[in-house]
Amino acid sequence: MTARAPPRTLLITGATRGIGGALAAAAIAAGHTVHGCGRDRARLADFAEEHGPPHSFEAVDVAVDAEVAAWAARLRERGVVPDLIFNNAAVIADLAPLWLVPAARFNAVIDVNVKGVAAVIRHFLPAMLERGRGVVVNLSSGWGRSVSPEVAAYCTSKYAVEGLTAALAEDLAAGGHSVAAVALSPGVVDTDMLRTAFGVEESARSVSPEVWAKAALPFLLALGPKENGRSLTFER
Repeated sequence: MTARAPPRTLLITGATRGIGGALAAAAIAAGHTVHGCGRDRARLADFAEEHGPPHSFEAVDVAVDAEVAAWAARLRERGVVPDLIFNNAAVIADLAPLWLVPAARFNAVIDVNVKGVAAVIRHFLPAMLERGRGVVVNLSSGWGRSVSPEVAAYCTSKYAVEGLTAALAEDLAAGGHSVAAVALSPGVVDTDMLRTAFGVEESARSVSPEVWAKAALPFLLALGPKENGRSLTFER
């Protein structure tokens, strides 16, 4: 029988749907505490009503540094320091050759998928370093390690996540910190983004976020300093 992990505190971005929402639900069901953010206020209200204190769910746009800073400050005032940061929030542009992707949409993908990851790290990592433990998991993709036509913006963002994570891991190691940074590809999961890329019918053949999250949770909670800098995949 597998031992149950001790209670942990998880910080999850994009926590209202898809992988993030499923992981939040799985973690709470397993006895862990979750602090999540998203942009869908209606779904956030539902989550907050269903999962009251000590859990919390707030409307935060990770692409806006000031919003992330304020969120981090509010949690820090309550004594919240994450054991695991799960940088999951991401968007994808409509399928099109790169030269046909509008500048505003390309920028939005980079703002959320890359700058949002950096903002969360910027404002939450210092408390983890001060405490001396924790893991930062930045959600990558197969498209952060390979490419396909008509998804250039998304590929760009996920390649950037891979590089950002590897460089962050070097910073952590050079500073002698025991906090780890990991890039994680979830494989092929039936999410809204996958449906944008492959269509509803094809996406539906993939594993559900709920099945993925339940299987992935023990894997994520077992990550530690020995995985610092690794580019991992967890498929269900």
